[in-house]
Amino acid sequence: MAGMMLCEPTELYNILNQHRRFPRLSEPNYLILLDARTLHEYNESHIITARRIEQSPTGEYLVPDPEELACVRYCVVYDCMSSSLDFYDSEEEEKEKDAEEGTAARHASSLQQFSRHPVLVLRGGYKRFSACYHFLRTQKILWMPQELDNFQPYPVEILPGKLYMGNFKQACDQQIQKDLKIKAQVNISEQPAMLWAEEGKYLHISVPDSLEADLFSSFSTICHFIDTQLDLGAVLVFSSLGISRSSTVTMAYLMHSFQFSLKKAWNHVLKCKTNVRPHRGFVKQLSDWEAQIYGTTITDVSEPNY
Repeated sequence: MAGMMLCEPTELYNILNQHRRFPRLSEPNYLILLDARTLHEYNESHIITARRIEQSPTGEYLVPDPEELACVRYCVVYDCMSSSLDFYDSEEEEKEKDAEEGTAARHASSLQQFSRHPVLVLRGGYKRFSACYHFLRTQKILWMPQELDNFQPYPVEILPGKLYMGNFKQACDQQIQKDLKIKAQVNISEQPAMLWAEEGKYLHISVPDSLEADLFSSFSTICHFIDTQLDLGAVLVFSSLGISRSSTVTMAYLMHSFQFSLKKAWNHVLKCKTNVRPHRGFVKQLSDWEAQIYGTTITDVSEPNY
């Protein structure tokens, strides 16, 4: 069996907002998001694209299509407010205990035998997720393929509620800035962005996405700017596509201000956004940055490692 794991709200947020040519939510084998709350709670509001776990006429919860579960990359189950993988052995026991906790874990336990990957249980359930990401709540039940193709993803979350990484289009979307409470932006693309708020702080480092481009000389300036602005609110780092330059700067910041090695920073950013790819020139500059911070090179960046 694939097993079960707890999933932090920020992890589900990033799963929902992965984007390649199209949003990954439009891929049929990408995500199954299951709501284990009551029908009334589900109809009142649920996380986007979530479907309610179906029940038989006798009230028993049914396992979704086993073949679909076997192919899907992420299967996430949530209830109202689960905070652990503990669950009651039966619905009767659960009702006797009058408990909200355990519903998601119990259903995840029954699904793990069909999945190739661990079934994820959302820590804090719908209550915590919706408190953090109210803009990802909906009453919509059916999603057409075209609607998923046109879904507008948000920047990925690097530090919960604090640091985000995205692309130029997201940086120019005022609703995204409002929803994420962005107070400052770091633009690493050549094109200047329209200032989205008079009181917002803005740093523009114009750098081409080329092997000869120099980001290293700006790392200190960028890290100092982000550190200063995080005391005031959330910061968005962005480049044209949000793949190479912005990820390079984000890794440099984590190394500088959180004492991450390059390997740890790389893995963290890659987990948040699965298609990041700093080119070789930027990888070399990150390695030099690591050596400057720690006095020695810690991470082997030779190919094919990076």
